Amino acid sequence: GDCFPCPEEGCPMMGHYADRFPAKLKRVNQKYFLNTAADPPFATWRQKVFIKLSGVKKMRGDINLVFHDTEGNTKEYEIASGVLSQDEVYTKYLDVEINPRNTKKIEFLWNKAIFTLLWARLGAETVNIIHGEDGRR
Repeated sequence: GDCFPCPEEGCPMMGHYADRFPAKLKRVNQKYFLNTAADPPFATWRQKVFIKLSGVKKMRGDINLVFHDTEGNTKEYEIASGVLSQDEVYTKYLDVEINPRNTKKIEFLWNKAIFTLLWARLGAETVNIIHGEDGRR
């Protein structure tokens, strides 16, 4: 997350458009890291997720977000797992395979552990997502 979100001039690019970022090319022996997806076109978009929970004070389970795009594709990502607390903000960096420009909706899923009381409920008080490409929410 040290390079998140992208600087004001945009995220540096590799390949054909690398010359648009001359300041990044001046250093010698740089290390580059590239996150890729499992499926073609292998692109991912870095996003930072903040979730504040509401409901029961503490319980066991996991929180997932499902990203839906305009073409009907979906991808699910785990945000937190274990003991969940309504007093905590859960933060995670995701490399999402769905382009933020094509995102239709983001679904919040909470799965409680087997031994959690039946009446226990947990929800999202707030879900904020910052797109790394341009810092948009």
